[in-house]
Amino acid sequence: MGDKSTVDKLRVLVPHWIEHNHSHKAEFVKWAAAAREEGLGEVAGLIDKAVATMDQADEALGKALIQLGGAKGGDHHHHHHHHHD
Repeated sequence: MGDKSTVDKLRVLVPHWIEHNHSHKAEFVKWAAAAREEGLGEVAGLIDKAVATMDQADEALGKALIQLGGAKGGDHHHHHHHHHD
């Protein structure tokens, strides 16, 4: 399936990427709602489109993780990303 160290690294990275996308998606949904409230329906629709695209990305990453044999246990590290309001 490839270089063992690459597989191991990806089994740690891919779940992190999915988790990171989830945090961004939640923020996107919040701001799409705010845009709608301000009468920015077209902008909100485009943000919704970005959320749908991220859902597709997560699906592809999930399939990649299955191909890799699943998440590597015990190696999860959490990064905290700060977002500006």
